[in-house]
Amino acid sequence: MREAFHEQLEEVTGRLVGMTRKAGEQIKVATTALLEADIQLADQTVAGDAAINRDQLEVDERVLGMMARQAPVAQDLRAVLSAMRSTSDIERMGDLAVHVAKIARMRYPDIAVPEEFRETFHHMGDTAEAMALKAGTVLRTRDLEAADELATDDDEMDRLHRSLFQVMFDSGWSRSVEVAVDIALLGRYYERFADHAVHIAMNVRYLVTGELEWADSAPGH
Repeated sequence: MREAFHEQLEEVTGRLVGMTRKAGEQIKVATTALLEADIQLADQTVAGDAAINRDQLEVDERVLGMMARQAPVAQDLRAVLSAMRSTSDIERMGDLAVHVAKIARMRYPDIAVPEEFRETFHHMGDTAEAMALKAGTVLRTRDLEAADELATDDDEMDRLHRSLFQVMFDSGWSRSVEVAVDIALLGRYYERFADHAVHIAMNVRYLVTGELEWADSAPGH
């Protein structure tokens, strides 16, 4: 019985890793759509969100079934709880990529990001994609050192996020309110995407150690 449970848990972990890859691809494509005013890539991002949503429902149903049939305890129980928390985080990452794509669509055929922000958003997109992939590695390997690295990556995303406001608050900056709102929203989307990747790492730390660090020190709380 336990062997079957752990085989099912391995399958669930594989699905979670696949979801992080999809989320990473989503934010990569959305960033390109944003920086190049590519309406086809924006539409691709919006359409692609359905796959992550479907994955979340299927994984959650699988986990609930495992809980009902196997009544897991101790680390096994933490494993299924961690999996369900992680599906929620990955689903939100997909949603945030869609939010980026929707701003690209809304401003099309213009490019939503003025020249002075393009390099920053390029770096934010790269950082977000890398964090999604690293979150998948943490899920697969349960490597707590890699989990800690995500917190450092999040610090870099926060730095990039703050740099947007440094430009906008400069006395010489003269863009419209509409542009300022777009930049503020976009920065928040990337910053929250990174936070959810860190939440996944915290879920894994909870699984491995039983520590409830994720509840007390999660980014944004």
